[in-house]
Amino acid sequence: MKVSKNMEIEKILDPDFLNQISFFNFENAITAAFYTDQNLNLVNANSNFENLFKKDIKIKSQNLLTLLANLGVEQEIISNFRSALNTDGKVLIPQIKLKLNDELHYFSLLSTITKSTFTESLNGVQGQLIDRTAETILKQENENLIKLNQEAYDSLKDKNAKLEKISNRLAKYLSPQIYKNIFESDSEHTNEYKRKKLTVFFSDIKGFTNLSDSLDPDLLAELINDYLSAMTDIALKHGGTIDKFVGDAILVFFGDPESDGLKKDASKCLSMAIAMQNKVNELDKNWKEDHGIKGGLKVRMGISTGYCTVGNFGSVQRVDYTVLGSTVNLASRLESICEPKKILVATETKSLLEKEFEFEAQDAVKLKGFNQPVVPYQYLDLKDTTSPEILKGDVVDIILKQPKDIENILHELKSLQKDYEEKLTKNMSNKKK
Repeated sequence: MKVSKNMEIEKILDPDFLNQISFFNFENAITAAFYTDQNLNLVNANSNFENLFKKDIKIKSQNLLTLLANLGVEQEIISNFRSALNTDGKVLIPQIKLKLNDELHYFSLLSTITKSTFTESLNGVQGQLIDRTAETILKQENENLIKLNQEAYDSLKDKNAKLEKISNRLAKYLSPQIYKNIFESDSEHTNEYKRKKLTVFFSDIKGFTNLSDSLDPDLLAELINDYLSAMTDIALKHGGTIDKFVGDAILVFFGDPESDGLKKDASKCLSMAIAMQNKVNELDKNWKEDHGIKGGLKVRMGISTGYCTVGNFGSVQRVDYTVLGSTVNLASRLESICEPKKILVATETKSLLEKEFEFEAQDAVKLKGFNQPVVPYQYLDLKDTTSPEILKGDVVDIILKQPKDIENILHELKSLQKDYEEKLTKNMSNKKK
């Protein structure tokens, strides 16, 4: 019995037995586990660690640093491993690249010094090589994806900036309504067109061809750009769709792509024309006084209401959003026969607006492209184009106007008569004195 017990105690105290017992938890670990003595000579390792090496390499009792070098670990990492172990008693190296069976793998190396007061044979170094290949590759893929996403975002941002720059430049070539229709419409068709009732406006500058031949190009550009800019501002404020500029001529229409109703569209068009003629009077003064243009600025305007075909017309390579039809032609013909600083409208436009505006029928005229003579109507109430006659006397100033309200003119005449009688009485009294 005593012999048996002594044998058991000896077995328990046997260094190999103690090492096997202490390494038991690592034997079936999914990591590549190892245990070395204090001099880093391999004492024990599990199958995962052994499988890292080729079959003809004997690893037991080999120095751990030599085994790491045999796996292809960089010398700098091995030196850092040894230094940290001696200094801190433990090591964590997040990533080690190993080439196994011609495939690149990524491992983390964790190791610590073990100390035992029970027996010196348990003093050594234990550690693990943890395969991080799958998560490292996933991380790399995520980083690449983030990089690609960032590059795509930067590219998209750059393209959006360029697109915004182009669209801002393009906005200067398109009426806001057409610009909005192009950039907000989901339709990809460019051959869309429709037939609807519109009010169409035409204007041009009288004698512009001769004027353009006589002026310096820079001055001509300055004058025409100022004029067109002023007319454009007025057209946009009144909601007109600017179709095009043809030299000094302007084509604007109301009723597409947005409409407030036929009558309201016609009213907005005429109000725009009135505002334009009043602005022309200001520019006329500037042309004469500041630029020495004797003839000044004189503009003719024509307005017509009726059915038009409106939409995208042109070739496969280029289309233009415009209006076609006899209504457009009529507005152009009316403008051509209109007196400078006046506005001529067609019969249908006059019929829509005669309760709000005053017109005067002109002599019927034969217009090119129309079988029957056309009766144009001239708008009468232009504030700055009525050419009032002012008769100055010794006693009273009499102003003859073209009012549209009979009741107002009677009231004004009675007021003038009363003032005249009072001044006449006062003058007679002064003479007697």
